[in-house]
Amino acid sequence: MKRFFTLALLVSLAAWAQPTRAQKFVYQPINPAFGGNTFNYTWLQASATAQNRIQAPTNATSATTDPLAQFSANLNQQVLSQLTSRLITSQFGQGAIKPGTYNVGAYQVQVSQSTGGVVITVTDTGTGNQTTITIPNGL
Repeated sequence: MKRFFTLALLVSLAAWAQPTRAQKFVYQPINPAFGGNTFNYTWLQASATAQNRIQAPTNATSATTDPLAQFSANLNQQVLSQLTSRLITSQFGQGAIKPGTYNVGAYQVQVSQSTGGVVITVTDTGTGNQTTITIPNGL
């Protein structure tokens, strides 16, 4: 009798069971940098931007720049540019610049002729920093 119930239980379970099914498990990355779909880029960028809580640093100096100081800096830059242009022109033709010392804003520019070419020494009078530029002869 016990065998009958066991056999009946096994037959009913066999009739009730369905065949098992399987699928292939393949990893597909999301990030396009690692082989994911390229259309995910904008979604990932928008998601990262939305989660970013760090504020970009603001340039406080540009907001508080004095227009007169900016004008002075632009004027100094243009004078230095003209001086450079004349030095290059004098070295390669079309005019000449005389050796000497020139004071341009906070800079002292000393021009001298040497055997190797024209030597330009630019000194920042505020900090004492000095830069020497040599333009060789025959370029």
